[in-house]
Order: sequence, then structure tokens, then C-alpha cells
Amino acid sequence: MTILVTGATGNVGRHVVDQLIRSGARVRALTRNPATANLPKSVEIVYGELTDPQTLVPALDGVTAMHLITFNGADSAPLQTGAEIVALAEKAGVRKVTLLWNGERGPVEEAVEASHLEWTHLQPPVEFMSNAKEWAESIRSEGVIRHLNGQVLSAMIHEADIGSVAAKVLMEDGHAFKSYTLTGPEVLSIPDKLRLLSAEIGRDIQFVELSAEEERTKMRQAGIQEDVIEYVVGWYANPPEESYLLLPTVEQITGRPARTFAQWLAENREKFI
Repeated sequence: MTILVTGATGNVGRHVVDQLIRSGARVRALTRNPATANLPKSVEIVYGELTDPQTLVPALDGVTAMHLITFNGADSAPLQTGAEIVALAEKAGVRKVTLLWNGERGPVEEAVEASHLEWTHLQPPVEFMSNAKEWAESIRSEGVIRHLNGQVLSAMIHEADIGSVAAKVLMEDGHAFKSYTLTGPEVLSIPDKLRLLSAEIGRDIQFVELSAEEERTKMRQAGIQEDVIEYVVGWYANPPEESYLLLPTVEQITGRPARTFAQWLAENREKFI
């Protein structure tokens, strides 16, 4: 059984690869840059570009299951090549696919749902724990983070838990045509996160709350598009309930509790010091 992991060098993809290896699977990792993949030696690393489906033909040879991202790794835009990818997967004999889903049905989701593939949606909350890396530079240099709406709540998830669920779904039966919403085990505000971060690195961290206009200015200086800026500002002004709703899905599927933010920080401490 060969399982193809797309987005294999990303924050989530690396964990999908690791968890599949631990489960004894034969893993083939798809990446645009095989020379810099830095994945375990037992992984077969292959070149492929999801925006150019014909490059996937060699990667799909002999594959029976696949973890599929639904966005372009270059700019995170929704992939427009879903129909072509799915057609090639079916022709190659792929039976099962997990989709890392962002909650909106795009061309990949539509093509997979219309196919003969056994699909499973993996839908994390809005935030991964790895998003905290965005604070690393200002914490190291100033001991400060600057952010919108400090009281916004998040049930953010450890990327390894997504990897664990994906591995279970790809290697076991009983998950076909289901959508799993995955959350962490706790709901945290930004001050909660900074309290845990301060305890981990042994340093006080100051929180500076930005106004909506200050956030817009910061994002414009970073070159972010206006529609994305307005989406982010609007989201923090009125976050959806699902961003702070706790669900037991990770433990139900994997048999162990979801990892905490404190665990993530202990694993990534060196990034903040």
C-alpha cells in the first residue's frame, strides 16, 4: 500500500508523513522542490506540481490512497485543477483520499465529491498552533507582540493531530464520505497564549493591541492584498463560533487526547529565544 502525501513539506504535510511512517505505511511525498524536502530517509520523495496535473502521473503510479491539499502551495489560493487531479487519481487506481479542507467548497472538493473516490474531509479550526511562529521575531527582538482583538478565542489545533487523524483515516476503513472538524483541547485568548509562552521561555512578553486601522497598515506594508486584509479585520471583529468550539474528534479517531498549546510550545521553544 503506497500513500501519496501532497503538500508533504508544509506544516501539516510533514506530520501526515511522520504519522504514516509510524503506522508502517509506505509513503511517497510530493513536493515542488525535492532537493530541499528534508524528509525521513524511508520516504520516497517525488516531484510534482498540483497546478500542473500532468506532473503527477509518475507520482500516482501504484498509489492506493492520497492526502490531498486543496490550495496552491505557492500563494495559498484555491487550486483550480481539481477535475484533472481527480481524473488522474482514478485512472491510477487511487481508492481513498483525505482532503485538508478550509471550510469552503472549491474545485478540488467538488471534483472529489463527484468522483468514485472514498473521500474524507479534515477540517481544522481557523488557526493552527504553528501560527504562533509569526510572533517569534518580535518576541526575540523586543519581547512584544502586536495583534488585533486580544480577547478573540481560539480552539487552535496542533498540526501533528491533523497528521494523526489523516494517518488513521488513510489506513483504516469506516471513514468514507465523512467530514471531520478537528480542534485542540482548549480555548485560548491571546493573553492566555502569551502566558503559556512566557512560562515556556522564562521571559515576560508584552501585548500591544492594534486597532483595525493599525492592522490594515501593518498588512499593507507586508504586501497583503486588500481583500485578504478586509477579511482578516472582519474576522477578528466578529469571529465565527466554530473558531472556539471544542470537539472531541481527535481523541475519538486516534484514541488519545488532542495535544495542548503548552506541548506545542515545548517542542518549538527555540524559535522564540
